[in-house]
Amino acid sequence: MTRSHEVEYCNLELRFDRGQIQSLIRDLIQEGYSLYWNESESYFLVSVRTGRRLLKLRFQRTSGRYKMVGDYLVKDEKFALWLEKLINDSRGHAVVKRFRDRHLLIENIMFGEIIRLVEVSGMEHRIIFQKRPQITVEDMIQAYKSRRAEQRAGVLRLEIDYELAVLHEAIQSGDAEGVEASKAKLASMRLESLQLEL
Repeated sequence: MTRSHEVEYCNLELRFDRGQIQSLIRDLIQEGYSLYWNESESYFLVSVRTGRRLLKLRFQRTSGRYKMVGDYLVKDEKFALWLEKLINDSRGHAVVKRFRDRHLLIENIMFGEIIRLVEVSGMEHRIIFQKRPQITVEDMIQAYKSRRAEQRAGVLRLEIDYELAVLHEAIQSGDAEGVEASKAKLASMRLESLQLEL
């Protein structure tokens, strides 16, 4: 691999159990990497020799599981491919920066998928790809639990009552313009109340 080709992995969030980390160690040994590991109360460290560099992979212990943390600059192409497969297989999150011949490609990865790809060249940057946001089950649960709709429904009832009184006054005084304006407001409020399922 040339010096002009480097990959930096930032903001990694990959989750493993102990057995998966042992499998990772076994895979790295089978790939021919020289490594050693040690464990403390808060971290499981795996030190991997990639060429002349020693890369320390840090797995933080979190309630019986482990989370890979830290930023890693990788100049070994085979190891970079292995790490990308790991991000994909574990459906992890990361920001991957690829340095190539004065260009920088930045990939935002969530759940093992690229959601945004940006190319930076000097002072210019351009978005090559951006995935449209999707509504997740968690978003729906949050929306369901939210009390904003109930609060708005209460306020909307008062606004409808007020607008009905305004409409009544406009009809009594023979104000045709006021009647039409009030009817338009009430139609809009009716639509909102249907959306809120009053």
